[in-house]
Order: sequence, then structure tokens, then C-alpha cells
Amino acid sequence: MLQKALADDPDNLDIAVALASLQMRGIQMVWFGPEEAAAVEARANATLEQALRSKPNSIPVLEAYCRFLSATNHFVESLVTCAKALSFDPWNGSALYLIGLGQIYLGRFDDALATFQQADRYDTPPASRWTWLLGAGTAHALMGRYEEALPWLQRSIAITPGTGRSHFLLAAAYQRTGRAEEAKAAIAEGLRLRPGTTRQSVWPPMKNASPVCIAAWERVVQAEVDAGLPEQ
Repeated sequence: MLQKALADDPDNLDIAVALASLQMRGIQMVWFGPEEAAAVEARANATLEQALRSKPNSIPVLEAYCRFLSATNHFVESLVTCAKALSFDPWNGSALYLIGLGQIYLGRFDDALATFQQADRYDTPPASRWTWLLGAGTAHALMGRYEEALPWLQRSIAITPGTGRSHFLLAAAYQRTGRAEEAKAAIAEGLRLRPGTTRQSVWPPMKNASPVCIAAWERVVQAEVDAGLPEQ
């Protein structure tokens, strides 16, 4: 719909920014293949740089650029841009989530957890609630707090049960808390939703991630493998 609207009104910067933001979400959720993702990134970058020159204090523009920086693994820069968006809209759940995500990749797990919990307290916008619940569960898991991760992951899946990624994390938490049968069931559901997932492909993109983050993810992925995730 956004592509059709932009084709009908190619000079409409607001539509172009909304499309770029949605496409960046698609990159984060792995909707595109590598070649298509590169082309989408290039178009989005050009659109958002133009939008920033035209509307440097626009919340939708700042939020979209924050998502672009996060999706392309420029985490330090994303924290700066997201913080600027929050300075205009402190209750912006999307910006809070992206700040938390950046903090995850930078190995600042306690900070990330606090950010996701803040988003949960604000509870806006409701449609995105599952993302910061997943973020809080992920932060707990990366710190080895698997028991504490469980309710966050379960709440996230209750809202959005179809991602698959959440089920793999849930399996890791079950595995490390001694609930092996539930761990196997979570892996099976994850594989049903994301067939073909293996130890290699379950990782999120690690470009520009800190060594602390990479080491923590290795422990989580090993727990998923122990629960039945295929090696290859």
C-alpha cells in the first residue's frame, strides 16, 4: 500500500519515510534476501538523509532513521538518534525498544533490561508490546538469568506467537532451568514456524556487536542446541 501511495505521489516525503521505516523493520525480521536487503538499505538511506535535512526534528523521521541505524548494525549512532527522538516523545515505545536493542549488541545488558522494562511500564504503542517483552527476556537470558527470562518470553509469545525466534529463546530458558521436555517442545514449535533453522542461522546479525554480546549469545545458542536445535 505504501509503495502504491508513493508511486501515486512520489514527492510525498512522509510516505517515503513510512515506507523506509517499514522496510527497515523487514530487514530486522529477515523478510528480504541479501541482495534485495542491500538495495532496500541504499534506497532507505537516501530517503532518510533527505528527510533529516528537510525535517531534522520530526519524530517519525528520527524514529525511522533510528530504526535504519539499528537495522544496519550502527548501534552507537542509533543510540544517539533514538535519544533525540525520545527528547521529543519520551513515551515512544519504538525508540525505547531500539535503544534497548542497541544496548544489547553493545553488551550493556543491564541497561538494555532497564530500557525494555521502561517501555513495558509505558505500554505504548500496544501493537509493539511483544518486542520489548522479547527484549527483556533476551536481556535476562544473555545474563544467564533464565528463570527470570521465562515470564517475559511467555508474555511476548502470547501476544505474537508466530515469530519462531521467541520460541528458540524460550527453549534455551527451559533447557537451562531443567525443563527438558518443554525445551524440546519449544524447539519443535520454533522449527515449525521457521523450518530449516540451525545453529548457524539462528544467530541474529553480529556485525559491530561487542565481544561480550557475542560470547553471551554463544551460551544461549548452545542451550538451544542442547534442547534439540539442529547443528546444521
